[in-house]
Amino acid sequence: MKDVSYRIVEHDGGWAYRVDGTYSETFPSHDAAFGAARRAACKQLRPGDTTGIVGEDDTGHWHAELSRASDRPQTEVIR
Repeated sequence: MKDVSYRIVEHDGGWAYRVDGTYSETFPSHDAAFGAARRAACKQLRPGDTTGIVGEDDTGHWHAELSRASDRPQTEVIR
């Protein structure tokens, strides 16, 4: 399972967290961004529902797979 890192960074005149190159909304303080990142990271750990996923690949072939509810990433928040 992939690790997910939430990094607290300065952004748009305030603070945000960044995950895989994507920024959150801007927060007025480092602590506010850190709290939001912790909440988001905790949500990643919650199991969801086992569900089927069907998708087409680049060659036009369809594939079906099962996404298990317990298949959750490891998360961390980096100040």
